[in-house]
Amino acid sequence: MPLLERVGTLLRSNLNDLMERAEDPEKLCKQLVLDMENQLMQVKTQVAMAIADRHLLTKKQKEHAEAASEWRSKAAFAVEKEKDDLARAALERSLMSEQAAQGFAQQLEDQVAETELLRSAYSRLERKLMETRSTCEMLIAQNRRAGAMGKANEKRGAGMVQPRESAMMKLKESLGRQQALNTADHLLLEAESLEDRLGSLEREERVERLLEELKGERRRLG
Repeated sequence: MPLLERVGTLLRSNLNDLMERAEDPEKLCKQLVLDMENQLMQVKTQVAMAIADRHLLTKKQKEHAEAASEWRSKAAFAVEKEKDDLARAALERSLMSEQAAQGFAQQLEDQVAETELLRSAYSRLERKLMETRSTCEMLIAQNRRAGAMGKANEKRGAGMVQPRESAMMKLKESLGRQQALNTADHLLLEAESLEDRLGSLEREERVERLLEELKGERRRLG
């Protein structure tokens, strides 16, 4: 799924790029948190859209299932009136509606899986964002203390540089661990084809069989 791929790309390539160009940990942290917040908002939007699509598919599946039942009832009525041509036409429509209902049922199953996948991605990203904020707050505080110590010891150049380098190293190690934990799994949900696989001869055979069944039911009831 492209959205989950973007999540993974953000946590991998963007981190490396930022680390290469970063001149101070504080700026790096702020950018990282901002990027994760934006990505989290996009995932949240996709979750809402997936839920809406699921409701729509449920409605469509129900409508076609009801239509299939209604057309079969009309076919039975036509048989009762000895109108085989009308019965065949009604059964044809019933089969079409039944196939459409099956297609929407398959889409609905895939949509449910996709919705749960997005919800899971949202929860993971939300947790990692909270962890990243906490880590950044700690490292920024350490970096500021190191800067204050450096100003107080200007004559000790090495002492001024080492704390800052240490804080930067800790930041890189922490972000490296976070990058590994945030590698998103990409699941491509492949819905099966909904194209009609029945040829005209098979369709005619099914219609005739259903017609005979209806006639048989009528004879038994008569």
